[in-house]
Amino acid sequence: MSSIIEAKKQHVEEIAEQLKSSVSTVVVDYRGLTVAEVTELRKQLREAGVQYKVYKNTMLRRAAEQAGIEGLDDFLTGPTAVAFTTEDVVAPAKVIAGFAKEHEALEIKTGVMEGSLISADEVKTVGSLPSHEGLVSMLLSVLQAPMRNFAYAVKAVGEDKENAENAE
Repeated sequence: MSSIIEAKKQHVEEIAEQLKSSVSTVVVDYRGLTVAEVTELRKQLREAGVQYKVYKNTMLRRAAEQAGIEGLDDFLTGPTAVAFTTEDVVAPAKVIAGFAKEHEALEIKTGVMEGSLISADEVKTVGSLPSHEGLVSMLLSVLQAPMRNFAYAVKAVGEDKENAENAE
């Protein structure tokens, strides 16, 4: 009996460590999804570098307590799955929010971003943000615009002078 308890304690510690090291975590209720839909969700999350696991609520409660995440207990009812990543903050929210739009059965319960609890609406908002690469691309475009416009202006002035000299 004590070996089972020790195994459970070890499992709770592993979950707590994952929660601590995760930069972004999304907690969902997957009730109502078909096996094929859950498989598709797992595939999309895996491609985005996100881990997706189903945990018992009691183990998740204890792990959240060990990780110092307060308020998560209120959302741990019914079937619970957790998507988390240590890399891209936006990835779990983006994949799950997009999947939830297409599959109403997937319910976003809450999220944890860098140790702070966020609401389901905030998870959806984060999910609508562009990826890191998209943001960098937008920034570079904004930074290049003044120089590009200056180059076009210089070119136009040069062409005007050339046209004026040819007309004389």
